Amino acid sequence: MPDKDLPPPTGTVGGLDIDLMVEEGAWPSEAALRALVDRAVPAAFQEAEVEAAEGVELSLVFTDDAAIRKLNAEWRDKDKPTNVLSFPAFPVTPGDPLPPMLGDIVLAWETVAREAELEGKPLENHITHLIIHGLLHLLGYDHETDEEAEEMEALERRALARLAIPDPYA
Repeated sequence: MPDKDLPPPTGTVGGLDIDLMVEEGAWPSEAALRALVDRAVPAAFQEAEVEAAEGVELSLVFTDDAAIRKLNAEWRDKDKPTNVLSFPAFPVTPGDPLPPMLGDIVLAWETVAREAELEGKPLENHITHLIIHGLLHLLGYDHETDEEAEEMEALERRALARLAIPDPYA
């Protein structure tokens, strides 16, 4: 777990400033998570045909089921944990210019680990998928309708294929 007195580690991917924080859970090391983020973000951007702009910020928080359950209850009226939540800083629709802050992606350790195990997939692949999924939400994609879901899942599949990760929906 990172020292609470230190700022979260940051990195730049294609001009995008990325803050990464591990709050809770038995996540892989911050270096391992950073490597997954550094691969996932460009793949998602390429498939969504988005160019990262200098100074645009993104935050990723790796936490546990208890924390994400509170967020899910507060923001979505769903009093249960989930694997990933996205909180856009500004409203964006696909194809819009990027705002100065994309927003936050929050992942929950227990749910992510349990899903990976139940689905028989490597944990790193599942984390990568959920980062891409969360980022696509911040870029304006959603899955509320069948048509939206098909479009978003197609982008996810192609981004993951770029990384040699099997189709998670197969």
